[in-house]
Amino acid sequence: QVQLVESGGGLVQAGGSLTLSCAASGRTFSSYAMGWFRQAPGKEREFVTAIRLSGGSTYYADSVKGRFTISRDNAKNTVYLQINNLKPEDTAVYYCAADPSGLPISSVAPRYDYWGQGTQVTVSS
Repeated sequence: QVQLVESGGGLVQAGGSLTLSCAASGRTFSSYAMGWFRQAPGKEREFVTAIRLSGGSTYYADSVKGRFTISRDNAKNTVYLQINNLKPEDTAVYYCAADPSGLPISSVAPRYDYWGQGTQVTVSS
């Protein structure tokens, strides 16, 4: 079992920056991919980005390229999501998720077996 706990959300003005953290506990392996998803009010959950713990390869949704950066600290079992130039449309609950399959990084939510409880990001205009 893997437990994921997100932190770092909050209320930010448009144009500001935020760094979200996802701390993993339990068994994780270098083959895991860790992803971030978000869900805005009234909308479906959408893929944001993911990273493979071994090697650090990354994958971003087109909508966030250039403003979002995912990184990991394997020693701390923590994955980070840095968000720059925040926009009101970034307002959502951000979820961390783990894909233990070892398959190529996926943007599909069902591929991720473990999920955190989410952290709220609110961007004011």
